This record gives sequence, structure tokens and C-alpha cells, in this order.
Amino acid sequence: MASLLVKEPIYQQLNGHLRLLVGSGECPVGSKFLTERQICERYGVSRATANKALSNLVSEGLLEFRKGVGTFVRGRALDYNLRALVSFTDKARAAGKEPSTEVLQFETVRSEDVLDDVPETLQVGPAANLYYIERLRLADGLPVILEKRYVVAEYCPGLTPEGVRGSLYSLWTEHYGLHIEGADESIRAVNTRGADARALKLRDGAAGMLIRSVGYLAGNRPLWSERTLYRGDSYEFHNRLGGIQPEGYSTGKFLDVGDKPL
Repeated sequence: MASLLVKEPIYQQLNGHLRLLVGSGECPVGSKFLTERQICERYGVSRATANKALSNLVSEGLLEFRKGVGTFVRGRALDYNLRALVSFTDKARAAGKEPSTEVLQFETVRSEDVLDDVPETLQVGPAANLYYIERLRLADGLPVILEKRYVVAEYCPGLTPEGVRGSLYSLWTEHYGLHIEGADESIRAVNTRGADARALKLRDGAAGMLIRSVGYLAGNRPLWSERTLYRGDSYEFHNRLGGIQPEGYSTGKFLDVGDKPL
């Protein structure tokens, strides 16, 4: 058949046509996508061009290649709202995914035994008790977030490993009646390595996003200090910017090349 793609470069046009199919009625989420051969016949392109287009869509996270089975339409990436605290459970379900949690570590520690700046950040004395919670958050069985969090035990006494398998935000607000005022966050692009990469089932050095945050109760009282690692191929960060502001309003900063976030 005559090619439907008449302008250069062909593979970019093909990408555009295929993107329209992804998630459409013809190729809904979870369904098997067109094969290289079907793409060649449908658009009149070479096998190499079809392969390149499929590879691009896989790298963009729109398609998923399953060895020995074929190429399938992936669900959309999970959204990270930069303007509000939103439960991972709610975000996953909104994206059509089933959320689950593995509690990797849960213990009560004394503030004086924590070696970094967490006690100072949480504004607690050396005798204060903190919960240390390490969780792996999964969407449709795929690990997408690795959380490492310290929580001031005074505000949520009796917390248990079973109690932190779901949404902490819901637990704090509904069970403990806490009013979460907000959180300060910093976000950096990182390469995941070692145990963190293995936990997220990523190759060593794969792209990730590291978020450090401190959450506050009403009255600017710190509740948690968190270091959370997100898979770079599973999350999109969304924000809406206001008008142009002078430098003094900037919420970002330049980093030295040698800075090591992990």
C-alpha cells in the first residue's frame, strides 16, 4: 500500500500516529499493541522504522515489552502533585493501578541514637522516641517508591507495622485526629544504586527522583522527616506556575557538581 507518511523524518511522524493509538479504543490500557509487521503493513514503512518507533514508545513508558509475548499498552504514569499532599493509595487508584505496601522495617528508636540531623529537624530532645519506618510502595505489583521516614512517636502512640501498611495521611488524620498543615520538600534527580536499586527492581545507576521532606502539624510542629526515592520511569511531576517572580521568590537552587544526594 502507498505510505500514509509523506514528510520527513518518517519515524517521527510514525511515533505521532502510534501515540494516538496508545490508550485509544483500538488499543486500550493493558491490551497487546501492534506488531512490527502490522505497523509496516498499516503505514507502509520499513521493519527498521517500525522497530525504532516501538522502541521509542517503550522508552517513553507508553508501551511495555514482554519477552516472548509481545508489546503491551501501559497505564499512564503516576502523577506527583507538587502543590498538595496526596496519598499514594489515592494516586495509584486514580491512575487505574492497584496499590500495595511492603513494610521493610519498623522500629522505635531514641532520638539520641539517630546519627544524622533528623532530631534537630524534628525539634525533639535526646530522650524522645521516634518511629523509623521503611516502606516499599507498589502499583500493580511493581515497586515504584522506596520510603525511609522518621516520625515523632508522641503524636501517634501505639503505632504498629500493620498500621502503616496503608495511607499514613489517612491514619494520622482519621485515627489520630491530627491536622497536617503541609510539608517542605526538595527534589533532585539521582542515579539509584545498591540496595535501593535492588528494592525498586532497577539496574544499578538507573534514573530516579529523590525527595526529602519534613511534614508539619498545625502550629508548625514537625511530625515526620522523610527520604523517598521514586522510580524515574514511573512518575511524572506536575505543577502549575504563577506569574514571573524576582529571584528572591525562587524555590530552587544551583548545586555543586560534586554534591551527592544519597
